[in-house]
Amino acid sequence: MAAPALGSLLLLLLDSRSPSGGHNHSGGMEPAVAAGLVRDLDDVEDFCRGRLRTAGRVAAGFAAASCQLWLDSASSVDPVPNPTSERREEHQIADEWALLDAEFDARNPSEAVRAASRQLGHGLRRLLRATVPDADLSVWEHLPAPAPHHPLVLGAGVALAGGSSETAARAAALASVSVPASAAVRLLGLDPFAVQAMLARLTPSVDECGSMTGLPADAAPWLDLLADHHLTTEVRLFAS
Repeated sequence: MAAPALGSLLLLLLDSRSPSGGHNHSGGMEPAVAAGLVRDLDDVEDFCRGRLRTAGRVAAGFAAASCQLWLDSASSVDPVPNPTSERREEHQIADEWALLDAEFDARNPSEAVRAASRQLGHGLRRLLRATVPDADLSVWEHLPAPAPHHPLVLGAGVALAGGSSETAARAAALASVSVPASAAVRLLGLDPFAVQAMLARLTPSVDECGSMTGLPADAAPWLDLLADHHLTTEVRLFAS
């Protein structure tokens, strides 16, 4: 009976309608539309393919690493149960999370992109606290930033829901294109069915992200520039 419950929880966490804040972000689509770089469905597909190959791959790699780190941390058992050893192990785990968070920070030079990622991470962490109340999320309290990056929280959430690192990578990759695609429907008045069909064409590339190893560093300067410029816009529908 446990497996179906875990599967349902995973679907709940990954649902785009979850109150984790994703609907408030466009993944760079709003500034791209405002700059005239995206005008129609073909442009949206080109944008999403480019985002998947860059920011999407990075997010997928870090979500997978986060999921595996959470699973490894949960399964590690100190063979010598003494308080000093336990504190040292907890400190080591916190350092590993801080390093992973810093690695993601380094791959995103845009202050706006980093801020949006942490906003989304904060929202998803709140969702985890509400849906998995027994989970101990205190490890992130040691991070220097107020909230962990979104891919880290996503990977941990997938692990808590019984998913694998491959599932976490796919979830992050899919979010990297579904968020801007959804925003494009609102911004350009596109046919939502046509946009979903476009996303379906991207699924083979999304699935490929599930088999990645290591932490990619695929740069997306155009996304960084768009994100930073978006902050200077007086009237906008999305936070990023």
